[in-house]
Amino acid sequence: MSERAGRYAIAAMPNAHSHAFQRRLRGVGERPAGAAARDDFWSWREAMYRLAESLDPGSMHEAAAATFDEMVRGGYGAVGEFHYVHHQPDGTPYDDPNEMAIAVAEAAIAEGLRIVLIPVAYARAGWDGADLEPQGAQRRFCDPDVETFLTRLDRLRIWAAERAEVEVGVAAHSVRAVPSTWLERIAAYADERGIVRHVHASEQRREVEACRAEHGCSPIALLARTGFLGPRTSVVHGIHVDEQDVSLMASTRTIVITCPTTEGNLGDGHFPAVAYRDAGVRIAIGSDSQVRVDPFEEARELETGARRHGETREGLLSASGDLWAELVASGAASLGLDEEALPQIELDLTHPTLRDVPAADLSLAIATSATADAVAGRVPDQLSGGTE
Repeated sequence: MSERAGRYAIAAMPNAHSHAFQRRLRGVGERPAGAAARDDFWSWREAMYRLAESLDPGSMHEAAAATFDEMVRGGYGAVGEFHYVHHQPDGTPYDDPNEMAIAVAEAAIAEGLRIVLIPVAYARAGWDGADLEPQGAQRRFCDPDVETFLTRLDRLRIWAAERAEVEVGVAAHSVRAVPSTWLERIAAYADERGIVRHVHASEQRREVEACRAEHGCSPIALLARTGFLGPRTSVVHGIHVDEQDVSLMASTRTIVITCPTTEGNLGDGHFPAVAYRDAGVRIAIGSDSQVRVDPFEEARELETGARRHGETREGLLSASGDLWAELVASGAASLGLDEEALPQIELDLTHPTLRDVPAADLSLAIATSATADAVAGRVPDQLSGGTE
């Protein structure tokens, strides 16, 4: 961190989990599913599917550019884009099978935001019976087999290798959306190439119950069984976990990504931050569905959620003293980025959320009081190396 003339410089936050196009669900995603229907994650998902079905490369680029512009202005310095809208609406690949992913990457480049594209493997619609066959927008997500998916990924990595602002990882959408053999193959692919891998897991109780019915274990245990967990692995959400799940993530040095504003908006449940802290599991943050694009709000909700859960002020901040710095380090690791290479941002110390805060307490206020509109911009190039 560094300080100059009413400005305070900190590392920009890596956004470890983003679905950029979902910004267009703001407001729309709050519409009730119907008088007779229960409005929950699964009904929200139908609105997301309708949006995903409507996109083409041009509108995908536009949605991503608007989201990435907001990220840059709000204090994010890199984004991990969990990208799963791959194909044309009928499921047929585009002439360039990576056209949609490239549209997203080019939007990030245009907005000056470093991007780690994380293409997502998706094989099936659900757990059993008729639910297995992709329907509607899901056809845009799915590949007929894991090797077809990985071949497309190889081509994307060749494209990205010529662009300094773009890296490529790999993901399985969830244990619901791919069979265990795909998890094994994706983990091996990532290990062979030394790239990061991500997966949604344990976000919803229904997901955990269905995984136990199919595999006889929790989603986290299945990921461990298939070799998917590891120091370059990030589990997104990790809300409905037990002690064994937390222990498995700790012993494999797996990172967990929480997206507090999205998880709260969707009613996912309480993220067990203190259990992860006590086990030594690294925690990163993401904006996920873009209901809010404000890393300070994500950090604050993470901290206050931990305090509420424990009914104490002994959350994450009390252990570290600088929660922002911890989240930056874990976010960079989640995306496979060099933390020192992240841009710095300047905070305006005259902003109402930071005005009159003693210098010694700024790191505490950043995690509990600051907001994205306190960001004055990126640190000028000649100052970006200064730290103290």
